[in-house]
Amino acid sequence: MDNNYLEMEPSASWMGDSLSEECGVIGIYNFDGKNVASDIYYGMFALQHRGQESCGIAVSDTKAPMAKVNSCRDMGLVNEVFNPQNLGDLKGDIGVGHVRYSTAGASIRENAQPLVLNYVKGTLAMAHNGNLINASELRQELEYTGAIFQTTIDSEVIAYHIARERLNAKTVEEAVMRAARKIQGAYALVVMSPRKLIGARDPYGFKPLSIGRRGNMYILVSETCALETIGAEFIRDVRPGEIVTISPEGGIQSDTTLCLPKEKEARCIFEYIYFARLDSHIDGVSVYNSRIKAGRFLAQDSPVDADVVVGVPESGNAAALGFSMESGIPYGVAFMKNSYVGRTFIKPSQSSRADGVRVKLNAIKEAVSGKRVIMIDDSIVRGTTSGRIVTMLKEAGAKEVHMRISSPPFLWPCYFGTDIPKREQLIAYNRTLDEIRDQIGADSLAYLKTERLEQLVDGLPICKGCFTGQYPIEPPTEDIRGDYFDRVTAF
Repeated sequence: MDNNYLEMEPSASWMGDSLSEECGVIGIYNFDGKNVASDIYYGMFALQHRGQESCGIAVSDTKAPMAKVNSCRDMGLVNEVFNPQNLGDLKGDIGVGHVRYSTAGASIRENAQPLVLNYVKGTLAMAHNGNLINASELRQELEYTGAIFQTTIDSEVIAYHIARERLNAKTVEEAVMRAARKIQGAYALVVMSPRKLIGARDPYGFKPLSIGRRGNMYILVSETCALETIGAEFIRDVRPGEIVTISPEGGIQSDTTLCLPKEKEARCIFEYIYFARLDSHIDGVSVYNSRIKAGRFLAQDSPVDADVVVGVPESGNAAALGFSMESGIPYGVAFMKNSYVGRTFIKPSQSSRADGVRVKLNAIKEAVSGKRVIMIDDSIVRGTTSGRIVTMLKEAGAKEVHMRISSPPFLWPCYFGTDIPKREQLIAYNRTLDEIRDQIGADSLAYLKTERLEQLVDGLPICKGCFTGQYPIEPPTEDIRGDYFDRVTAF
């Protein structure tokens, strides 16, 4: 996910209130010299939930005397952008792919990835998931030394710094290392050079990145679910702060110079609560198990008498199952989701957004009529959609609707890649629990306790900044998404 800080416009999901996905990255190097575009394509399908605005693939032939990068990127879903003809034109044994969702700014073709740079040392293609907090300063520094930017995203700032560092570095991985020392924030990078595939993860481990293998084909990817899709085996996760280099000569080589002590790591907890696919594992922890635990903890800490437990699709379903397992209250399916409505950049106008919720989600009357319903969702942002869904259940005949949220209340914005708006737009800001309950129309409301978060991920260090206002990195004094905020202390 990249940050556009020049052309700001409101960012909203299709339903107007839920969190929005991050970006997904994938890189593949086939040591046998076979084309990789089709495997990247199928891997991107598995990552589609992480970004639905634009996508792209860039490939190169390592056997060619002069490395040339062929690329295709455009607005839309993976199956809309690619077809047999343009996919067949992407011939090469090394490549990178990207699916994009922007946290802020215009969703335009120029900002689609992967980015491709041609410079004195050759070619470079890069895909990035994350947000930098010092992108504006780094961009200005480059512009004053003659750089001309083609996009308005911070990913291009990273690519430029890698290209510039490569002029004096002995290897491309050394250039990535030097650039990584300058950038601050969250990133998972996949970089394709003429003869190497490089992956880098920020020192805090905000964004996930895994390594896989299928025969002599090596893969770097945001989530392990994509490895399953292309028939590859999981090797290991890239460690926070690690830079890995993949080549036929060296296999998988590791540089851990940037790694921090484990207690300083800070993974984004929303990978486990919402972003990642249920069948993925991140740093050894099952996303499915994390969401089951969240539901169990809600049942233990905030029980309520009811007839059925239901989840708001998709991320609320596993937590609802966990609540049911712990409480003994039957699990049910109360919503029909229209799977063909998903692209975040095709959304109704503000005036018709309430109707848009019903286009995407409908209540099943037979499942809730005459019943006391416990409804589980992953979060409440502004509260508008939650209120509409509660109303939808009551109109379908539910006697009571008790809402349980598998995360704590949002009280602070995020600067590392999650689309959480400024504080004044958050329903939990300056409101009591009872006031939030009344605003959304629920009969009762409870959130996951903050102290439960580490238990979701088996004790891994996590970032809780959006709940506590304490960030692992001191945030910028000016909101890089266009809003101003009060400085808070980093922990």
